[in-house]
Amino acid sequence: MLLIGVLAGMKAEAALLPRSSSSSSLSVACSGGIPARADILARRLLGEGAAGLISFGIAGGLAPGLHPGALVVGHSVFIGTEEISCDPRWRDALRQALPHALSGPIAGADEVAANPAQKAALHQIGQALAVDLETASVARICRAAGKPFAVLRAIADPYDRGIPDAALAGLDETGETRPWPVILRLARQPLSLPGLIRVGLDSKAALNALAAAAGQLGPTLGFQTG
Repeated sequence: MLLIGVLAGMKAEAALLPRSSSSSSLSVACSGGIPARADILARRLLGEGAAGLISFGIAGGLAPGLHPGALVVGHSVFIGTEEISCDPRWRDALRQALPHALSGPIAGADEVAANPAQKAALHQIGQALAVDLETASVARICRAAGKPFAVLRAIADPYDRGIPDAALAGLDETGETRPWPVILRLARQPLSLPGLIRVGLDSKAALNALAAAAGQLGPTLGFQTG
């Protein structure tokens, strides 16, 4: 059976993935937005026999014109100024199955791009369209192992919008959401409530787009064999 590894940040993202079929299966891991953990999980997925890895989930927008819910298929990944190309066959299969998605570079980061200035700096490097905390691990580990990888992300927070501190407290290392740390942070910073509501709406739009894309792709997530 074909085994495809999926690395996401949140369990809410992983829950959107299609069910396995008789000929293929998805092995899914959630890093909780912790890059060091993402490295470990990417290696583990390949060690368990995954034929390739896909970075799947929501992302921060870096380019103007990308609104919440916009789908992005990675063409390549920038880690700093280093560029690593995604597998061309897998990338092209994703683009064919999702013709409304944009394709371009993705910035792999080791910390959240929480404000527009940080996003602008990342966009300057290679004109990256989006940024997330798992893609760098997928690109590095697959390149070292000689395995194909792909990136499918949906924009949550756009390029000109920041992320409140309260929102950053809402995820544990397993990818589960944690409401109480968010509530406690909000109690100390009540003026961040409008921004927190906005983040929730943006994330919902992104997750809805991912769910639709996963349904279109089916259990192989576009992976190409042979």
